[in-house]
Amino acid sequence: MGVFVFLPLVLPLTAWPIARLAEQHLHPRAATWLLTGVAGVLAVCSTLCLALLVVVGTAQLPGNPLPDAWSDPEVREAVPHDEIAGKTAIPALIAVLAACARAAWRHQRVRRRAERALAGLPATQVAVLPDEMPYAYALPGTLDRIVVTTGMLAGLNAGERRALFAHERIHLARRHHRFLLTVQLAARANPFLRPLRTAVAYSAERWADEEAATHIGSRRTVALAIGKSALISRGAPIATLAGFATAGPVPRRVAALLGPAPAGRIWPPVFTTVGLAAWGAAAGTTVSALSSANSAVTLFLILHAATPI
Repeated sequence: MGVFVFLPLVLPLTAWPIARLAEQHLHPRAATWLLTGVAGVLAVCSTLCLALLVVVGTAQLPGNPLPDAWSDPEVREAVPHDEIAGKTAIPALIAVLAACARAAWRHQRVRRRAERALAGLPATQVAVLPDEMPYAYALPGTLDRIVVTTGMLAGLNAGERRALFAHERIHLARRHHRFLLTVQLAARANPFLRPLRTAVAYSAERWADEEAATHIGSRRTVALAIGKSALISRGAPIATLAGFATAGPVPRRVAALLGPAPAGRIWPPVFTTVGLAAWGAAAGTTVSALSSANSAVTLFLILHAATPI
């Protein structure tokens, strides 16, 4: 097992270069899939790494429920600096599991709160709230719904309203909330994955922007709708899962829509900056998975051999 058990904890650093480059050089759909997949695999591997170290750490604690043979010196020798690493991994794993559980609970709480706000309204795909505060968002669930206020509708013309509804329908149809939840949990599992969470949040919005522009046939109309919505909804209390115009990347989204449509390539050319970054992230993810598998199999064999039949 050796030092390989520690690699999944730091290999997420190999994904940092691709996080920003994918936003700029890949189609938003490809960037969202790539970054979410990389984040999910790296998060699982780093969490498994902590779990393996916890086995080594708990085997050293007095009164632990594990078989006595699991504290065999051969088990500890399989991990460098086992005494420090094993005991440190215990609170680290507890913190990771607690953070992920809290993120999942908050995600469900936002959805339940949004559903309660729609109580009493007709069960239609578009729910219009009588609220002067302008905001709009997509609410996934048993009945996927687009929630928009009268204040938002009043601030947009007919074409911009079409752009808004097309954007939110894409969020629902492509299940963007699943991508966002995956990277949120990944960032809780390993702080080194936080840049990927930010990148996926942006690329998912860009994905919806581009498909909405294709649907209504005007990139400029979508850009105007996003910019105008961001201006009129500034300060609105939006506790949403996928909002139409949110603070942060709005200027970049508008600029991207006013430029040429992105290339539809799934994977970038190898001998480019983004290509090298993508292959670096892929290599880091592969090594992380192999390191986790190697450590898990090795520890299993050692524990099996140390446990009397």
